[in-house]
Amino acid sequence: MNLKSKIILLAVVPLIVATTIITYLSLQSAKALAAEELAIYEYNLINVKKQALKSHVAIAMSAISPILNDYSINDDIAKEEVKRILTRLTYNDDGYFFVYTTEGVNLVHPTQPIFVGQNLWNFQDREGNYLIQHLIDAALKGGGFHRYIWEKPPYMIQEDKISYSIMIERWDWMLGTGLYLDDIYTELEKTQAIMNDNIQKSFLSVIGIVIITVILVILLGLAINLHEHKLADSRLKALIQRFMRLQVNERRGFSRELHDGINQMLVSCKFRVELATNKLKRSHSTTIIEDELNKAEGLINQTINEVRQISHSLRPTLLDDLGLDAAIQSLTSQFNERTHIEVVYSGKLINDLPDEIEITIYRLIQEALSNIEKHAQANTVTINIWQERQNIKLECLDNGKGFSQTSEILPGIGLINMRERLELIGGNFSLESRKGYGTKIYATLPLEQTLSS
Repeated sequence: MNLKSKIILLAVVPLIVATTIITYLSLQSAKALAAEELAIYEYNLINVKKQALKSHVAIAMSAISPILNDYSINDDIAKEEVKRILTRLTYNDDGYFFVYTTEGVNLVHPTQPIFVGQNLWNFQDREGNYLIQHLIDAALKGGGFHRYIWEKPPYMIQEDKISYSIMIERWDWMLGTGLYLDDIYTELEKTQAIMNDNIQKSFLSVIGIVIITVILVILLGLAINLHEHKLADSRLKALIQRFMRLQVNERRGFSRELHDGINQMLVSCKFRVELATNKLKRSHSTTIIEDELNKAEGLINQTINEVRQISHSLRPTLLDDLGLDAAIQSLTSQFNERTHIEVVYSGKLINDLPDEIEITIYRLIQEALSNIEKHAQANTVTINIWQERQNIKLECLDNGKGFSQTSEILPGIGLINMRERLELIGGNFSLESRKGYGTKIYATLPLEQTLSS
């Protein structure tokens, strides 16, 4: 990617990111506001229903009050007259009144007369709601509302319903009526659809504006940078490539050295210090605490040595003073001394290898020995280096436990580092391993390509 493209991206990407974030926050705010408005709208609609229910019950009570207040009428006759009035008293298309005793026996039900005389105390709607019990309880408390699911006439489809109930004190009857909420839900769905449509239109408008703005920025950037950066682009490109190569090599090398050793030792040291702290809080003996602190001190010393070794191995002085062969021999000798794993090294190298080849071979062997020490459980390692035509060949074999490449292990950081080092200079990397038969690492480094570069 050339410089002008990067400059355009530098202008466009923040614009897109900022617009995306602002648009997302605006959409979330709009949705939250819409949900709040719908909730308020639903509350107001239901509140209107509640007021209507109270009015309907008041009208019903007015219709039967003359009978309730006339104690000269025979009680049985008065009850039958009240039932008759309430059965015939309807409103709207589906409004009716129902009456129950406090034991749950239905006395009046115009739309479903089959319920009359039945005890519906334990009757439940499809959601397990004991609606009769709740209505009676609300009436006994001086009147109240209750929501449930009931069959709506004339098609007897189950719909949400809200009812209001009060007590007829003379006979301890519960009188109630209800209104269905399907019209509210229909109205809410229409309102929500309108809100969603408005939000979508606003979103599409913002997207359109962003697209137009991005196109204008791109065209403007091309017009400004096309002539001015044409010559500087090629020079800067070469400089950036050299800088990035150096930076990537240094960072990757440092990351490879740190990813297992120092990190693990610091974690272990932290664990030891925390363990000592916990034991101190639990009043353990000073001997046990001192033992944990001594172990932590040992880990710190190991970490110091590891940091010193990493600092030294960032660029081995032997590589510059005595050459690659001597540096590898020193590396394998230190590895044998530290791990007691025998290393058989055979190197047939030409003089004056390019720096990229030398440091890559050295790092590959260093990484391979590190992986063998940590994972292979081997006692012998064989390293061969030779030149074949215009390629340098590297082979590293161990007699460790090996692994199944298909099922037991995923490529670790060490293997990825090896592969990336070789890809950086155009080389090839392969690995062969079988469980119980050790591991073989094979690398090819193109000498001609490196020299020409």
